[in-house]
Amino acid sequence: MDTIRTDCLVIGAGLAGCSYAHCASQLGMSVTLVCSNELSKGANSQWAQGGIIFDTSLNAEQLKRDIISASDGTSNPEAVDSLVEHGQEAVQSLLLDELNVPFDREKTGDLKYTREGGHTDRRIIFSKDLTGLAILTNMHEHVVGLKNVSVLTNTVAVDLLTLSHNSLDPLDKYKPITCIGAYVLDTQTGNIRAIIAKKTILATGGMGQIFQNTTNQEGVVGHGVAMAKRLGARVIDLEYIQFHPTVFLKKNCPLFLVSEAVRGEGGVLVNSEGKAFMDTIHPMKSLAPRDIVARAIHQELISSGESCVYIDLSSMKSDFVKERFPSIYQRCFESGVDIAKEPIPVAPAAHYSCGGVFTDLKGRSSVLNLNAIGETACTGLHGANRLASTSLLECLVTAKLTAEADCQDVRSANFHLPAVRDWESPDESPDEVLIQQDMRLIRSTMWNYVGLIRSSRRLHRARRILLELEQEISEFYSGNRLTRSLIDLRNAVRTALLVVHAASLNSESKGSHFVVVGDDEVDTLAAATDEIK
Repeated sequence: MDTIRTDCLVIGAGLAGCSYAHCASQLGMSVTLVCSNELSKGANSQWAQGGIIFDTSLNAEQLKRDIISASDGTSNPEAVDSLVEHGQEAVQSLLLDELNVPFDREKTGDLKYTREGGHTDRRIIFSKDLTGLAILTNMHEHVVGLKNVSVLTNTVAVDLLTLSHNSLDPLDKYKPITCIGAYVLDTQTGNIRAIIAKKTILATGGMGQIFQNTTNQEGVVGHGVAMAKRLGARVIDLEYIQFHPTVFLKKNCPLFLVSEAVRGEGGVLVNSEGKAFMDTIHPMKSLAPRDIVARAIHQELISSGESCVYIDLSSMKSDFVKERFPSIYQRCFESGVDIAKEPIPVAPAAHYSCGGVFTDLKGRSSVLNLNAIGETACTGLHGANRLASTSLLECLVTAKLTAEADCQDVRSANFHLPAVRDWESPDESPDEVLIQQDMRLIRSTMWNYVGLIRSSRRLHRARRILLELEQEISEFYSGNRLTRSLIDLRNAVRTALLVVHAASLNSESKGSHFVVVGDDEVDTLAAATDEIK
């Protein structure tokens, strides 16, 4: 079996993974960066529309309060402090000085600022309504030219390697659980190889594609969380799945995100009768935190029987709408809605995982030499609900701090990196029809029973369906040759069960986790507390 050896294996090429590669390369470490597609495709980071917090020194204490308030008081204060302390320098040094990302500027040359839901100040910089794309395009061009960085595209991680499970040395089973890399699949050739690394960094993004309606890209099913959990790593806060309140919704048209910046610039949420229903629900009205807005829209749709609400842009001039939100304007126009003249039809969809692989502020998981950063990780920064435009900033900050800590270890620690067993795989090709059918069942189950409004009865039903399905998928997986879709399916059902398990254990409604227990409902929380193995 072909084997690669490297200092750092980074699984995922979104902003977190690429930022880590940049920092590690600067510090002199060798990096192998694994990307499941071509570099220009697939990362959630590139679809971030709104922007990134920059001026963290401008009323820093208020920014901390905004983050904690959006989380319903559940954010980890140390993680909040770290983001605010290191955020501005991270943006300045990498995005502005190194990459010269084309953020929007005033005629004077000063950066323009906008505001999004939950923010009390205009502290977010942006590049029209394609901030993520502007950042990641520049980042990808930068990464491929870095010394010491090898980029493997069309390559999917299969499973993580440990001394106790994969080493050819039988005595390694007595060592603590230690990650030493991963098996990866070349999706173009079908070949599987081992990448042996001193440090393995999970940067696989979120898990939105386990839900029927989502803003996430194909294949984003919680790969990092599923792989880490199979090793025994601690995962936390997985019940806190944030549903973005405003996703374009029109029959027979594709779903896509409509940035909170649209409301930050004056857009108002209204129902089918034109009433601004958020005015009586929260003091910040249409710019309330995401969990509150999403549930308010959900309730409005239940009450009215309508399929969507609307963002009214009538307070903005049409030329401003086209200039400030060119991508949103074009995508809506292609779906038959001219937002310079009419409101945008929207509804909530699964968007962001506030939980993930538990790490400290330097990316360390509970498994030796296994790190996680970005949306895959959970430092507690977001608590029960994420404040808008913190996610890209978190990618930069945690990537830098993790790379610096890893560099100290690589320079000073002794790493035992033995040869590992060859991967053995059956020759039979999997039935893609069965894979797609199973994936649809996962998504519909999660959407119907583990969505915006949850109950113990719904969660119990979801768990029963998914446990049975996982058993079938496990047998299917072990009997067929590996493909990307089969890997996606295996990790999707595992991640879905972990979310259901976490939600079942938490009967308190906080942030994006909202639980309703009816008077006539049998409480099945106890039945769902068995440890998911």
